[in-house]
Amino acid sequence: MSKEYEEKRGPRGADDHTEKRFPRERRAEERGVPVRERDAGADGLIEGRNAVTEALRAGTPIDKIFIARGETDKTLGHIASTARAAGVVVVEADRRKIDYMSATKAHQGVIALAAVREYASVEDILSAARERGEAPLLVVCDEISDPHNLGAIIRSAEGCGAHGIIVPARRSAPLSSVVAKTSAGAINYTPVAKVTNLKQTMEQLKKEGMWFVCADMGGETMYNLNLTGPIGVVIGNEGEGVSRLIREKCDFVASIPMKGDIDSLNASVAAGVLGYEIVRQRLQKK
Repeated sequence: MSKEYEEKRGPRGADDHTEKRFPRERRAEERGVPVRERDAGADGLIEGRNAVTEALRAGTPIDKIFIARGETDKTLGHIASTARAAGVVVVEADRRKIDYMSATKAHQGVIALAAVREYASVEDILSAARERGEAPLLVVCDEISDPHNLGAIIRSAEGCGAHGIIVPARRSAPLSSVVAKTSAGAINYTPVAKVTNLKQTMEQLKKEGMWFVCADMGGETMYNLNLTGPIGVVIGNEGEGVSRLIREKCDFVASIPMKGDIDSLNASVAAGVLGYEIVRQRLQKK
């Protein structure tokens, strides 16, 4: 390990999930309806003005609300303002998209995607680490949009003892039944925090002593990095990898040795490999 690296370490303690495209799905995409949004909330839809209003009033965990574009109804305006005040993402969508998402065909211009479990706060996650007397281990998902990958990442994170997951409020798969099923129950044990600005969240956590490492082919081999302290593993989205702004906030860029003919791993597999390298290093340090 180089002296330069040790000085940097200091005292601070894609979407390659393959989906078969059936004719109905292809037709949906041609009409501008992303398959992942339809699949993600298939059994978590709350449809209609009264139902969505009551869900917001009751504090039901909601990932996203779709409102028909061009609607001027006061009730829909009230739903939108209430949702935004609660930190829920509101999307104005073409009515044909909402028609296609609807299971009842009586959506009245509004559909909410309910999360299968309540989101935690970042502080909740850090508190759990303190209670266990462990250095925080977080997994940061940078725009992971495929629910199967998000579920698999949550499963891997729980297996390697991560204290929680952080996802952005926008451009992330919601906590749907697909995510829950793919996580094989891990979603019940691993808190997920949703933040408005991922970059600012990382900046604040770094001030509190966290380090961040992202997985990328052009980085230092993960075996050469000291990953034993409080650390967040950043996993980039399935198609583009870690975004430039998020990568710039990372302290380390780790590469996973590839010995075959392909040069990358599925996002969830990369999360598991890097997560267990952290486990290995922590066990050796004891």
